[in-house]
Amino acid sequence: MTDSATTVYVVDDDAGMLESTQWLLESVGLNVRAYADGRQFLEALTDTTSGCVILDVRMPGLGGLNVQEELQKRGSRLPIIFVSGHADVPIVVRAFKSGAVDFIEKPFNEQLLLDSVQQALQEHQQPEPQPPGNEDTEALIATLTRRERDVFLPLAQGYTSREIAEMLDVSIKTIDLYRSRVMKRLGAERMPDVTGIAIAAGLMDPLDLRKSAVE
Repeated sequence: MTDSATTVYVVDDDAGMLESTQWLLESVGLNVRAYADGRQFLEALTDTTSGCVILDVRMPGLGGLNVQEELQKRGSRLPIIFVSGHADVPIVVRAFKSGAVDFIEKPFNEQLLLDSVQQALQEHQQPEPQPPGNEDTEALIATLTRRERDVFLPLAQGYTSREIAEMLDVSIKTIDLYRSRVMKRLGAERMPDVTGIAIAAGLMDPLDLRKSAVE
């Protein structure tokens, strides 16, 4: 019997995307419930619903951000992974500020989506985390996803979004999205805070900095 904590709720008005995402998740043994619109998903939701949600941003009627807002009103702790082919920065910032665990641009790499889902499910099974102190730097960094780690160290060293994008062979917009996510996860308000966390964790030499990292 499948544990309800491994249930992934996929909400997307694109029938092809909905079907392919469901197939992908079920291929690795996850229980999936698919919904063609946000209101249909909310109507099926109960107080005991657990797992995580893959939520499209732009849908007719009730969009993804509106669904997220409704979940907050209900006190739901379901982790939300947003997917969108229109990931402009204001939307991403709003999603993360409201507690989204990830934001993935379409078309997405299948393994990256699976990694994100796995982490979301693991986090949902754990107690609500408390803000870590300075001595918990390594544990704080351990909360980063693989993609966030790829961005974290170059960011701490002072590389620009453009330079990191070239290193990782992705778009600058993608790096900007993960830069925002890294800073939110680490509780960093400024770039020097990110640098300080990397140094405290012993991941980089204080002398191995670019000028931009200390400005």
